[in-house]
Amino acid sequence: MATTRLTLAPILLIAAVLLSTETTAQPTAPAPGPAGPINLTQILEKGGQFTKFMHLLNITQVGAQVNIQLNSSSEGMTVFAPTDNAFQNLKPGTLNKLTADEQVKLILYHVSPKYYSLDDLLSVSNPVRTQASGRDNGVYGLNFTGEANQVNVSTGYVETRVSNALRQQRPLAVYVVDMVLLPGEMFGENKLSPIAPAPKSPSSGVSDDSNSTKKAPASPSDKSGSGERKAGLGFGIGLVVLCLKFLF
Repeated sequence: MATTRLTLAPILLIAAVLLSTETTAQPTAPAPGPAGPINLTQILEKGGQFTKFMHLLNITQVGAQVNIQLNSSSEGMTVFAPTDNAFQNLKPGTLNKLTADEQVKLILYHVSPKYYSLDDLLSVSNPVRTQASGRDNGVYGLNFTGEANQVNVSTGYVETRVSNALRQQRPLAVYVVDMVLLPGEMFGENKLSPIAPAPKSPSSGVSDDSNSTKKAPASPSDKSGSGERKAGLGFGIGLVVLCLKFLF
């Protein structure tokens, strides 16, 4: 019995060494790497119905601006993405009538410089600033109303529902809208041109004193003087006629 134990001891020792070697030789799972930078275009591409919006984001450079700000700002951003059908439902020529600066303003109007969840939009203080607002909160802002899980957005010119979220995770939220958000400042009755009017050319010959060449109306004193001269002239002619009667 003692001999058997002595014989098994080296075998067990060798087996233990082999098991420990296999355990240490197994590679450990690599730790997950840092998440890559957020790209708005890639998110829209996965949605599959935002070709026109992506095109406008590209030609106006707003898409690149959003990507840069997303990875450098602590406030995050919220994007309202109109579908291709939303653009098709616009009146013909709506976008073509806009200047390059107006197109930039329109696309900036679909981006808010702060992250909002759907719950945030239900309780947010209106109007909500957009990238088109600049420092003025009251201009080019969005108004949100709704209850439960339904949120509506109004521009003062159009109103539509905020649909499903393509992404709702800080620092970026992307929501689908079924209408292009046309700002009331550009398309409403009280339209405010986003471009300052060109100054009048001095060679145009038009001035504020253009009416100065018109003859000024006669004053009451001029009228009375004219009447007195006419009366005096009539009296003199009558006196001459009377004298001629006596002579002849």
